Amino acid sequence: MVEKARMQRDERKVAIVAYKERRIESGVYAVRCMASGETWVGGAPDLRTIQNRIWFTLRHRSHPTPSLQQAWHLHGADGLCFEVIERLKDDESPADRDRALKDLVVRWADRLRARRI
Repeated sequence: MVEKARMQRDERKVAIVAYKERRIESGVYAVRCMASGETWVGGAPDLRTIQNRIWFTLRHRSHPTPSLQQAWHLHGADGLCFEVIERLKDDESPADRDRALKDLVVRWADRLRARRI
């Protein structure tokens, strides 16, 4: 039993190190409602986690964008589509990345006639 507990601790430590060393992709994404044709655009420092975060807040009726929350209420998860529009280069500093994300969100929102998240 002690040996099993030690193995679990060691496996957990390895998993934590791997998580911290994973490559993070930043970029711009869109959420589209197929039924209404509405589109929302946002930027995320980690594209891998943003859809889960958005869907979680929508399921719990706590998303800060009322129009997106309403689309979820009317059409559900199957009525919305998530897509990555543009990825940022890896070599940007966090400050440059945040600035670039803000600029890209504005540009993509204008291009797609979308609301910003």
